[in-house]
Amino acid sequence: MEFQTIPIIRIFDEERAREFYLGFLGMTVDWEHRFDPEAPIYMQVSKGNMVFHLSEHSGDCTPGS
Repeated sequence: MEFQTIPIIRIFDEERAREFYLGFLGMTVDWEHRFDPEAPIYMQVSKGNMVFHLSEHSGDCTPGS
């Protein structure tokens, strides 16, 4: 069985995060999730073997977590 560590990165502005991760770094969105249209986004982006989870949820990726 093979495991992969995927960092979760806290984002504060979805549009700016997409500009940076998709536009500047050339990553693609693998999937995204919201509990409803107004809820914060949680998504996975990747490029080759590099995979990140991006989260707008408050409490995610706080110091000490």
